[in-house]
Amino acid sequence: MTILKNIRINNQIRSKEVRVIGPNSEQLGVVNINRALELAAEYGLDLIEVAPTAAPPVCRIIDFSKYKYDQQKKERKVKKHQHVTHLKQIRIKPHIDDHDLETKMRQAIAFLSKKDKVKINMMFQGREMSFRDQWKAVLEKVVAATAQYATVEKAPMAEGRIVSMVLSPKSEK
Repeated sequence: MTILKNIRINNQIRSKEVRVIGPNSEQLGVVNINRALELAAEYGLDLIEVAPTAAPPVCRIIDFSKYKYDQQKKERKVKKHQHVTHLKQIRIKPHIDDHDLETKMRQAIAFLSKKDKVKINMMFQGREMSFRDQWKAVLEKVVAATAQYATVEKAPMAEGRIVSMVLSPKSEK
C-alpha cells in the first residue's frame, strides 16, 4: 500500500484549479476545485489527484475503492515477479573427501537452481596453506561440478586463512 499513502481525494486536494478527467476517461478541462468536486458528486464518485506535480494537477473522477483495489493488484503483480538474489555460503576444507564434496555440490546446485549466488569458502588450519596445489584441485572440482548450473563470478581469492570464490547462476535465455 505504499502507492496509496500519498494520494489525496475529494476535500484533501489543496490546489485551486485542477485538470479533470471524467469517469469515461474524457477530458473535462481545467476547472475550479469546487466545480470539480461538484462534478464528482454529480457522478456519485470521488475526485482523486493522480498527478499532483503537473501544472495544474490532474484529477480523475472515479470510485476510490475500485482505484485502490486496482493499485494494490498492480503492486502484487510487480512483487510476484520480483526475485531477491541471496548469497548462500558453503564452507569446505582443502582435504575434503570426494563424497563430502559431492554432498556440498548438490547443496550448491540446489541454491543455484533457486537463482541464488553461492560463495564457496575454503577454510585452512595449521600448515594447510602451504599445499596450494591440493586446494586448487579441490576448487577446480567445484567449478567442474557446477559448470552446468553456474558461472564463476569471482575467481578464487585468498583472504587470510580463507580462500573464497563466488558462483552465480547461469542466465537462461
